[in-house]
Amino acid sequence: MIDAPPDPEGVGELLARHDLTPVAVLVTHGHIDHVGGVDGVASPTVRAYLHPDDLDMARHPGEQLEALLGSSFPSGDHELVSTSFVDLADGQTLNLAGIVFEVLHTPGHTPGHCCFHLAGDGVLFSGDQLFAGSIGRTDLPGGSYETLMESMASHVLPLPEDTAVLPGHGPTTTLAAERKLNPFLQELL
Repeated sequence: MIDAPPDPEGVGELLARHDLTPVAVLVTHGHIDHVGGVDGVASPTVRAYLHPDDLDMARHPGEQLEALLGSSFPSGDHELVSTSFVDLADGQTLNLAGIVFEVLHTPGHTPGHCCFHLAGDGVLFSGDQLFAGSIGRTDLPGGSYETLMESMASHVLPLPEDTAVLPGHGPTTTLAAERKLNPFLQELL
């Protein structure tokens, strides 16, 4: 499973509808919309993976919401993600349920943002690094446009053109389409 939004019931219903049982949760980054539901999925047999540079952010989603929205939330509501995470590292290979994932540490949206590349299948789970026609926000705490673009140039653009890109939000795209049409990538090409 890639990411766990803060909707454990919805995630559970989706898994049940497709008769799926997760073996791991790969978290692209520590923003609440990607990690907020990890406590509802992770267990002693379902490990959660996250880059350590986003660990503090992931542990305190209430602080994220307060910083983003300028208001506090009732105690206990989005206060703490208690899951113990397995650290991700750039270039690491994970073999989970017979699927081989290469971890690409792509900071910029957040310091610990990671994409997951399935080279054998020609798929990139890009989280909030790359979207159809856009890139992830860099104006949030820990974000850096320059760093995101460096990550894009070193880790994403070198992938094969026919790579399918499955972003954390929005429609699926391909690296070929993004190289051709994405205005943010034009300065790198």
